[in-house]
Amino acid sequence: MDDRLLAPRMVRAPEFAPGEWLNVEQPLTRERLLGRTVLIDFWDYTCINCIRTLPYVTSWYERYAACDFVVVGIHTPEFPFARSRTQVQSAIEEYGIRYPVLLDNDYANWDRYANRAWPTKYLIDRDGYIRYHVRGEGRYAETERAIQAALRLHNPDASFPPVMEPLRPEDQPGAACYPTTPELYAGYQRGSLGNRQGYAMGSPIVYELPPARERKEPFFYAGGIWRAGPESFSFAGQEMGRILLPYRAVGVNVVLSPSADPVEVTLNLRPAGVEPRVEVFQDGQPLTPENAGADILYDDGGITYILVDRPRMYELVRNPEYGAHELELIFRANGLALYSFTFTSCVVPGS
Repeated sequence: MDDRLLAPRMVRAPEFAPGEWLNVEQPLTRERLLGRTVLIDFWDYTCINCIRTLPYVTSWYERYAACDFVVVGIHTPEFPFARSRTQVQSAIEEYGIRYPVLLDNDYANWDRYANRAWPTKYLIDRDGYIRYHVRGEGRYAETERAIQAALRLHNPDASFPPVMEPLRPEDQPGAACYPTTPELYAGYQRGSLGNRQGYAMGSPIVYELPPARERKEPFFYAGGIWRAGPESFSFAGQEMGRILLPYRAVGVNVVLSPSADPVEVTLNLRPAGVEPRVEVFQDGQPLTPENAGADILYDDGGITYILVDRPRMYELVRNPEYGAHELELIFRANGLALYSFTFTSCVVPGS
């Protein structure tokens, strides 16, 4: 039995803090889980790193559920709208999550684990001790081997299938990962607005886009009428708000919401007949099938756009190669809220 990946039995997993549970009839407790190997996954449904990790987590759950193995997803929201049970439930269905999920809206479980990042996973043995943890993307084969080693602690003769092959080409050995523009936040608390006017807290102001020679990483630039909140930057005009983003990466994702007000989102208060449309251009041109992200739509005139139908992460660009570009977003509906940009960088040479 190769248990070199497992830490000694020193730290017991804390009890779950109270919260709403999804995908399970009764709340789970530490005592109820004794005798089972447990993988705790701290995640947020808008987090690109969490989203990219979820296919592995859901596969491990299916592979080892018959071996007294359970996954508990602890959903700790990064943005206010992600506290909504409805939004998390939609994400659970979208990503095919069948294991229990605990809503950690007040960060109580996050604090009990002294957690610091999304995603982070903790592997707990059948006696309730934390034996392995991993932060961020990657190390999928290592994590699965740790799961198998933890299961063998109580059943040394157990046999398991070979560790899964990488689920994406860019996870394979030999993939090239390049430095990208860092994650950019839109609100005034952590924001990366590059306009000279800066942020005006609460009141909408008119922004003028600086000339191309003044636009640089790692900032985004606004044109039109915008209102800044602590975590959001929402369009306060009627039909044309512009965001320009110089970046260096392979792919670009954005977190958007129909409104910066979580109550409005929950009650779906957007005016009838107003299409929550954001048009997307790269280097001055509409996207093409070769570089468009999964959420891009095409209108009859060849314009590429997304519809912000609910608060979530939208994949805008998936370039075939790493490079430097400028992205332009044109907001066509009042109230649409921008939260963050994230970037991906890994490509498979020769693919």
